[in-house]
Amino acid sequence: MSNLQLYFAKASTFSQRTRVVLLEKGIDFTQVEIDLQNKPEGYTQISHYGKVPAIKHGDVELYESAIINEYLEEVFPEPSLLPDDPAQKAIARIWIDYANTRFVPAFNKFLRGKDAQEQEQGRREFTEVLLYIEQEGLAKLSGDGPYWLGEQFSLVDISFYPWFERLPVLDHFRSFALPAETPRLQTWWNAVRDRDSIQVVANPVDYYVQRFAKVLGQPTPVGAAQ
Repeated sequence: MSNLQLYFAKASTFSQRTRVVLLEKGIDFTQVEIDLQNKPEGYTQISHYGKVPAIKHGDVELYESAIINEYLEEVFPEPSLLPDDPAQKAIARIWIDYANTRFVPAFNKFLRGKDAQEQEQGRREFTEVLLYIEQEGLAKLSGDGPYWLGEQFSLVDISFYPWFERLPVLDHFRSFALPAETPRLQTWWNAVRDRDSIQVVANPVDYYVQRFAKVLGQPTPVGAAQ
């Protein structure tokens, strides 16, 4: 049995990434939910940035989801969530970086734009990112498989997953849906969200709509979960 503790928040995209990795690898772990508005005393001794996720594994204490996930991949190598071939592994890491440095900022800019001009610019940038993923990512790497790297579910899929779960928020507040020019992306998302690990950590649509209504200063939708 593993002596691993995971510190997470239910609404955290980055926590969802690490929770999926742990579930996919079948690692025994204890969950400790953190209220980020009222962090427990001593938490910053584990997560120096005060963010989630963080893990404590024996004497090892780590934070930042991408770093945690790579650590878990090395310490618990089966089932593998990265290719064995060094070149393919490097390509996978490029796409993980793309998720962090291009995709996520574009999503946030679109959703959180302060006025119509910012939102329209965000819409254009986010659409460009999605088309790039379709043409330069999935079209070239997935082959006939359902996932980013083909038949192998990987850290790349996991790195993008949480924001696709939140696409209904863009539909609700920004009237946005995946472009018709992204059929592979839509097929990919259908495959990813059906995985058992994803369904375990997923939150319902109204949970996100209610949360982002507060963030965006919008009226809470009638019937949304509190």
